[in-house]
Amino acid sequence: MEFRRIHALPPYAFAEIDALKMAGRRAGEDVIDLGFGNPDIPSPPVAVDKLAEAARNPRNHRYSATRGLPRLRLAATDLYRRRFGVQLDPETEVCVTIGAKEGFSHLMWVLLGPGDTALVPSPSYPIHIWGPILAGAGVHYVRLGLEQDFFANLHAAWEQAWPRPRVVVMSFPHNPTGICVDLEFMARMVEFAREHQVLLVHDFAYADLGFDGYEPPSLLQVPGATEVGVEIYSLTKSFSMAGWRVGFLMGNPEVVAALARLKSYLDYGTFQPIQIASIVAMNEAPEYPQEVNAIYTARRDALVDGLARVGWEIDKPRGTMFVWAPVPEPYDELGSLEFAKLLVQEAKVAVSPGVGFGPGGEGFVRFALVENEQRIGQAVRGIRRALPKLG
Repeated sequence: MEFRRIHALPPYAFAEIDALKMAGRRAGEDVIDLGFGNPDIPSPPVAVDKLAEAARNPRNHRYSATRGLPRLRLAATDLYRRRFGVQLDPETEVCVTIGAKEGFSHLMWVLLGPGDTALVPSPSYPIHIWGPILAGAGVHYVRLGLEQDFFANLHAAWEQAWPRPRVVVMSFPHNPTGICVDLEFMARMVEFAREHQVLLVHDFAYADLGFDGYEPPSLLQVPGATEVGVEIYSLTKSFSMAGWRVGFLMGNPEVVAALARLKSYLDYGTFQPIQIASIVAMNEAPEYPQEVNAIYTARRDALVDGLARVGWEIDKPRGTMFVWAPVPEPYDELGSLEFAKLLVQEAKVAVSPGVGFGPGGEGFVRFALVENEQRIGQAVRGIRRALPKLG
């Protein structure tokens, strides 16, 4: 049988590493998984308690509202006011999504179709590339890297794209590279959007994961940003509520309304007890993201400092829960996928090969900081044994 849409999806590069990891574990090996960015930090206890309480109430077992409970949307706007100084209307400028990934994917459906194009950074989190493609649109890449001039690349990609792009996708702090930007960068993006009449879509998944004093800016902090942009905020990383699937599309009211209309045909919203518990998380545990942030900072230092001691020098990222590492020079001929296979087979450490993040990811691997410092130390020792060429 021939299937639609999925036939265009490439082989999932991460699946090969996962298969090797599972084979090793079945053989009794202790394989440390630093590949899949699945947060291991517990969710706020106050939210867990409220979830259990709300789930026992039969009234919460019915369908919920597609746009999300009014009090949940209000809690999200209150968080933005406290955290970023941004005033949003919970009735017109917020729609609850079933996590950031669902929100982004369905947003592409209402913004793009066959014959349209989008500008997407390269490398990127896979759904940022494939979301527009699954909507039937074409993608033009904007090279992103520590040594790249992003705005020069952005203008070049715009000039080369035809038809002219309708959407610019971005996400900072950036997964997988860890690149961070300031508010001036966001202001320049708003200026670009106005000049070229495009919509900015900012996936703000790592809004609260900034290290060493860095505070990630919201796109919506730029005056007038809601005229040309929307932002997706999620409780996944900030509050370590990954499996709960709670996110928010915020910003331009026309775009928010368009997504809400589409979702009214697709779902009945997130399970209501989860929404109620999410309200409590944001209102009664506002400091929890800082606790989560401190844990990731310590893990980042344990990994990067440990690898430096064995001869693998990597810049410390200022944001996200990932470390983007160039394949060491003695092993660069392997490429990212074969190098990742070497690590899982010989070091018993699973990482994500850079090739899985699009054409700009080759030559790198991504570590996810989803194990405690002791396990990270064990991973570093395994890498030291597996990579003797590092000296």
